[in-house]
Amino acid sequence: MPGPTAGSAAPVGRARTLAQVYRHFGEVDAAGTSPLYERVAVALSESDEALRAIEGAPARKRHPTVILAALHDLALAGRAPALAAAYAAADGDAAARAAVDTLLRMTDSVVAVAVRRPPRANETGRGAVLYPAIAEAARRVDANAVGLIDVGCSAGLNLNVDRIGITYGNGQSLGDPSSPVQLSSSIVGDRPVPTRAMPEVVARVGIDLDPVDVTDADDARWLRACLCPDQPERVARLEAEMALAVTAPPLLLRGDAVEVLPDAFARVPPDALPVVTTTWALSHLPLERRLRFLHRLDEAALGRAVAWVSAEGVGVAPAIPTLGDRRASGHSTIGLAVFDGPVLRAEAIGRCWSRGRLLAWLADS
Repeated sequence: MPGPTAGSAAPVGRARTLAQVYRHFGEVDAAGTSPLYERVAVALSESDEALRAIEGAPARKRHPTVILAALHDLALAGRAPALAAAYAAADGDAAARAAVDTLLRMTDSVVAVAVRRPPRANETGRGAVLYPAIAEAARRVDANAVGLIDVGCSAGLNLNVDRIGITYGNGQSLGDPSSPVQLSSSIVGDRPVPTRAMPEVVARVGIDLDPVDVTDADDARWLRACLCPDQPERVARLEAEMALAVTAPPLLLRGDAVEVLPDAFARVPPDALPVVTTTWALSHLPLERRLRFLHRLDEAALGRAVAWVSAEGVGVAPAIPTLGDRRASGHSTIGLAVFDGPVLRAEAIGRCWSRGRLLAWLADS
């Protein structure tokens, strides 16, 4: 993998390694999906001054996804007009020059945004996985109402899963066909997704260490900044999701999920089934904390049935069978666990790829 350009004064070490990270991001991660970010990341990798500026951020905040989002945030805020204009014109060469210039002129501002804000992934495809799984959880306990508790919720956009429309590649559909948020997902295999409707949602609670409030202009701008500026379909989906969330903002609880879960359960009416959802959230926790999370669900089930719907990497969600799949298999497991008093029924009900863009349903319906 190429490092800095010839004649670089950068030492062989952290700066050179950082150059390789940015070049790899541009030539591999962004290639084919974001021409703008492909060009910008490579340009950053070739600028010794830019690399030194990036090294002003803490090590865990130097990744391209963080720095590019921080630059994008400044552009959206009107503080980097040349960069904003280049992004709007989808001009890769101009964007590369403007990104390097902005980083050098506004190093402190870029680093400040990167340090203050964690990167956010708000992939709407998760709803295509969550909707049928939540409906299945309600069916299994004959629930007429559910209270949703999303762990690692970011802005809580998943909590509106009942208010979206979903079309699957085999012609099936779920949810509201008139919703401003419409998703699509391809079906893998011959088994169809169950098309039963989700029962009434009577509570929407999100838990996150640093939740994002879509009614706050700065928070909403950061969500936009975490998307590539040259992916209009994703930008449009995010705008529609945020607009939907603003009409009925969820309750967002700040803190560690293991500690906050009891409070979240208390917000769900006693005649509703609490359904906890985790989508690629548990991989950030060590095994001991994941087991403690499972214990919290078990504790909550002493008074009523509790369900847990998960979409996690193979082997990440405790108690969910792996079906013999390898951890590096390239897909995730959709799990459903129902806690009913002393009884735990845990099952892998599907597999998914690309955060829900492809789905294989496995459970009998």
